Amino acid sequence: MDEQSHLMQTLVGVTLTGHPVPLPVPHDGTDARNKQDIGDILHQIMTITDQSLDEAQAKKHGLNCHRMKAALFSVLCEIKEKTGLSIRGSQDEDPPDPQLMRLDNMLLAEGVSGPEKGGGAAAVAAATAAVGVGADNSIEHSDYRAKLSQISQIYHTELEKYEQACNEFTTHVMNLLREQSRTRPISPKEIERMVNIIHRKFSSIQMQLKQSTCEAVMILRSRFLDARRKRRNFSKQATEILNEYFYSHLSNPYPSEEAKEELAKKCAITLSQVSNWFGNKRIRYKKNIGKFQEEANLYAAKTAVTATQAVAAAVHNSQTNSPATPSSGSSGSYSLPGSGDIFMSMSGLNGSYQPTQVPNTGQTQGNGGWHDAVTPSSVTSPIEGANSIHSDTSN
Repeated sequence: MDEQSHLMQTLVGVTLTGHPVPLPVPHDGTDARNKQDIGDILHQIMTITDQSLDEAQAKKHGLNCHRMKAALFSVLCEIKEKTGLSIRGSQDEDPPDPQLMRLDNMLLAEGVSGPEKGGGAAAVAAATAAVGVGADNSIEHSDYRAKLSQISQIYHTELEKYEQACNEFTTHVMNLLREQSRTRPISPKEIERMVNIIHRKFSSIQMQLKQSTCEAVMILRSRFLDARRKRRNFSKQATEILNEYFYSHLSNPYPSEEAKEELAKKCAITLSQVSNWFGNKRIRYKKNIGKFQEEANLYAAKTAVTATQAVAAAVHNSQTNSPATPSSGSSGSYSLPGSGDIFMSMSGLNGSYQPTQVPNTGQTQGNGGWHDAVTPSSVTSPIEGANSIHSDTSN
């Protein structure tokens, strides 16, 4: 302000007491020449952007070779110090963006970024271990890995383009500032501050890229891995094995740990799946006993037929290994004994044999709250006729 007031006083022509001093009136030719010079300077300033590269280089060379360049540089330094356009302190540095850090951690956890550079092996291994690995879902795992690898490749390709563009623009600005520092005062810290400003501007592009990649990975997980966590029915063979065990132990349908392990091995499922199946089966059976009555009859008849076939095979083997010969009245063949003979024979062979029995209606067990389990009162074998096997619980 002092310089401006001093300049205005000089131009207007006032004394220290504030009284105006008459200035000499310039000639008309001098005034016109000054106006023309100012007009030329303004015109040159306005047409700087329209200059070609060669013209700009010529102007720059002329400025650098001018004898008043040092004086111009010192004046610019004084103006800069007085107007306060100095370097900002370190307190103006912005902290790291928390959202960007969160996106980086998510990409690292999913295996998109990090040391493996898009392999995603750790993420796939963790996801498959949480869900369970089987032969049926190996194709889904390969599809998931292929899709994740594709997302990772796109991410790294775009990230390289972003880094290249950011570095090119930053280098261009740094070279431009170094070139201008020959004419106007620019310190290295100011250049560094400008680089940080450029990086903050570019960080919005980086954040958008990482956010889009995270969204793509989440959609992929929901389509593949999360869909595999839904309920899936067991195979028909596994269901048959579990139902057969359940109805054969209907009086106490609580398998031991050894039985669970054996069933899990036969059905190719986990131990927890076996436990969950029996728990759900007991609940469904209690809620709708009438519906499962027919199913219980079928499995009981199947068990009876299996036991009869096993007894017949055992008797046949014992008679084949016996040295006794058939009676002379037979023509070299003998008929299989009836069902009563089979049971008597097994009683003589094994000491005691009890045919498969189904518990009576209203039998109560105290194990695990299994109460009022209604079971079929009579089971008839589907092979009734020749051997006419009847299993009555009243007997």
